Amino acid sequence: MSSSPSSRAAASAPDAAAQTSRSRIIFASFIGTAIEFYDFYVYATAAALVIGPVFFPHGSATAQALSAFVTFGIAFVARPIGSFLFGHFGDRIGRKSTLVASLLVMGISTTLIGVVPGYDAIGSLAPILLCILRFGQGIGLGGEWGGAALLATENAPAGRRGWFGMFPQLGPSVGFLASNGLFFGLALTLSDAQFRSWGWRVPFLVSAVLVALGLYVRLKIAETPAFKAAVERRERVRVPLASLVAHHWRPTLLGAFAMVVCYTLFYISTVFSLSYGVSTLHFSRQSFLGMLCFAVVFMALATPLSAWASDRYGRKPVLIAGIAAAILSGFAMAPLLGSGSMPLVALFLTIELFLMGITFAPMGALLPELFPTHVRYTGAGVAYNLGGILGASVAPYIAQLLAAHGGLAWVGAYVSAAAALSLVGVLCMRETRDAKLM
Repeated sequence: MSSSPSSRAAASAPDAAAQTSRSRIIFASFIGTAIEFYDFYVYATAAALVIGPVFFPHGSATAQALSAFVTFGIAFVARPIGSFLFGHFGDRIGRKSTLVASLLVMGISTTLIGVVPGYDAIGSLAPILLCILRFGQGIGLGGEWGGAALLATENAPAGRRGWFGMFPQLGPSVGFLASNGLFFGLALTLSDAQFRSWGWRVPFLVSAVLVALGLYVRLKIAETPAFKAAVERRERVRVPLASLVAHHWRPTLLGAFAMVVCYTLFYISTVFSLSYGVSTLHFSRQSFLGMLCFAVVFMALATPLSAWASDRYGRKPVLIAGIAAAILSGFAMAPLLGSGSMPLVALFLTIELFLMGITFAPMGALLPELFPTHVRYTGAGVAYNLGGILGASVAPYIAQLLAAHGGLAWVGAYVSAAAALSLVGVLCMRETRDAKLM
């Protein structure tokens, strides 16, 4: 006996509502990370181009660059603190409210960097304020990624967690394109004097508008089913970090090691390479930013490809293949980047950022899958951000020193060694594709 049109419409209504809810959740997890990483990359680009001369006493260009890269690293020290703080509340009171708070902290810190006077105006107070706000950026981003990944994966249907977890991983590509695209536009329209005087501040101020958009989206989402179930089962712990350290320290460390390759590939090929390309290879600022914008498109293309493969074949096989290629890519740095040829430099940047997408995409599902619900926000965030300390906080600084004293071959060896550390972490962990998140 066939059902009536009205009954079929009633049956399809919940499906349509669920699809709309999932679409909103996907967009909320994506837009938040895109905005937060836009904020973070705005500083990274500015550190490579202008932060040193504006905020530090006049001296050698190398000393100013190193000082700028030190402030760049401060945020990576703050990020685990942010993951402890926001992870605690994310595991205690819920994912939604914590994600709203992390976005606010990041956005306010970024916007204020855009109005801090330089060293010539307020002296030593300028770098102090810069460091405080950079620390605030790290706190905000430290709480962002874990929550966004959980928002996506804890709402994912069976067998598609890798795909859903891919959307927060697309945020960095889009945030980077928006950040570098804006700097690229400024480089084309402003003189060097105008850019150094006030133009570099514009991308920081734009953050206020983007954060307002992100807050609007995130305030409309619901809490995740996994967290609701944990509340109903009364599984929440009083201090998630203490439980993480006592019972889940091994997956935390292995997850951190696995993340090192992602950070190293990205920040060596963007922050260090941008500084090296402009100051040593004498590319114009706009031409190198243009090459980076071109290369990061391949990072964005690699992200869904890798996420799909991780759902089909497992997280470990995809990561092992990507990391092995990353180890080999270190040997390409000196001949490609060191050539000074625009096509070869663009090829190097494209290879590194494509491999960044391959190794980064599965992490959106892998890190949450390593932990039970009551410590998942804390665990995923801590692993992700500890990997940042190991793989990114000092990477541009070390690369600058290695390039100055040993040449690009040494920087390439550094990339290969970082990737080898990640390979050890992945080989030592279990496959998580079929893990239960409820």
